[in-house]
Amino acid sequence: MMITLPVFIEAGLDLSTSAVLSMPYDGMEIYSDDYKLPDLPYPYNSLEPIIDEATVRVHHTGHHAAYTKKMNAALRQWRVDPDTDHAGLSSKSILDILTKIDEVPEMYRNAIRNNGGGFVNHNLYWSVMAPSPDGEERLPHSDLLNDIQADFGNYTAFKQHFTREAAKLFGSGYVWLSRQPRDGSLLVSTTANQDSPLSQGLLPILVLDVWEHAYYLKYQNRRPDHVSNWWTLVDWEVVAEIDAWWQKTVHDEL
Repeated sequence: MMITLPVFIEAGLDLSTSAVLSMPYDGMEIYSDDYKLPDLPYPYNSLEPIIDEATVRVHHTGHHAAYTKKMNAALRQWRVDPDTDHAGLSSKSILDILTKIDEVPEMYRNAIRNNGGGFVNHNLYWSVMAPSPDGEERLPHSDLLNDIQADFGNYTAFKQHFTREAAKLFGSGYVWLSRQPRDGSLLVSTTANQDSPLSQGLLPILVLDVWEHAYYLKYQNRRPDHVSNWWTLVDWEVVAEIDAWWQKTVHDEL
């Protein structure tokens, strides 16, 4: 499977910021002059006992909301700058901008990298989890499972690799499963702070947030316990949907 990065499809989409979005990741590919903090697709207490309600609430309404607000402020500043090419990158979606972050003017680049990355990273993070009332770990299947087996040997080897990366990541950041656009293969990688794998030319489909605010109220310094338990929350149906969403959203450059 060959996917060329970027450009993100805009034709035929409702550009209204009031459009109804079904999942947190929906709408990131659309230009907006005021991106909204997305609702979570589940109640704050529904990820318990793996992630407690207090953590989910403050993570969403505090951290994620702050990234959204600061991203919008930085984008507005850039877009009214008289020295900006308003028909260029500043007129694109936040996904396009993160893909070409090195082309953002230096005075706005860090604010957009940090806060735009925080917005997008969290939108994906909330999307790939779902309540697991029976406490059973869900597993990938069909094409996605076949690709995991092709690129990692088997699901267990992939999970062990991903878990090791999460446990050893120094400081704050994320662990990702992404598609490599040039050949469609899967790759596990990490990013520091709020950096996005989009800026590395990757298409992220699964993500674990290992900033301390994502788990510290419940697990304190026991990050490995949080990572081990988190697999119960992964919704592989949604991961496959995000994988398919990228394939529909990204098309060949003209």
